[in-house]
Amino acid sequence: MITPPDPQKEDKLANAARRSADRAKASLENPEPSLGARLGQIGVLGWTIVVPTLLALALGRWLDREFATGIFFSAPLIIIGVIFGFWSAWKWMRLP
Repeated sequence: MITPPDPQKEDKLANAARRSADRAKASLENPEPSLGARLGQIGVLGWTIVVPTLLALALGRWLDREFATGIFFSAPLIIIGVIFGFWSAWKWMRLP
């Protein structure tokens, strides 16, 4: 005896096929960035952290030489530079 097809099962299959087609269409419209673009983003992200750190360190070293204070200004300013660099990198990554 042949059983009639289950309409609920056919709906699941049709929905799965439709979702797969929608995903394929979306991937064609918005392709993944290339490897070069990803490496460029990583480079920009690195410089976003390094530049404020080095600028803060340079300012700290200059202040330490002017006031002959050892590393009194360099140590906290380098930490402030790192914090600012990571904050700005985080803000750059969270752009809408």
